[in-house]
Parts: sequence; C-alpha cells; structure tokens
Amino acid sequence: MSMGAYDEDEHERRAQKTGQVDADFDDDRSEFRGTLSYESGDSTEALLDQFKQLQGE
Repeated sequence: MSMGAYDEDEHERRAQKTGQVDADFDDDRSEFRGTLSYESGDSTEALLDQFKQLQGE
C-alpha cells in the first residue's frame, strides 16, 4: 500500500465518522427543585450611593 492510498482511506474514514450525528444524548432541560431566597436589606438610595462610589474609584 502506498502512502497516497493510506491518506485517501484515512480521509474517507474520518469523513464518514464526522458525517454522522449523535442525537442520542439527553437534551431535556433539568427541572429545578429547591428554594431560592435573597435579602434586599439595602434601600435603593444606599445601593445607588454605593454604585457611585465604585464608579469614582
């Protein structure tokens, strides 16, 4: 087998392998189960003041 024949066979093998699409994976969204909580103890004015301070740095 010549080197050219090997390259052509390898090219065909890779083309066949990459031409196949694997759609067997699970693409469903996972469902969130749990709780989510947050604390918004700061007022809007306090948050805006903090934002202005950060922009000044």
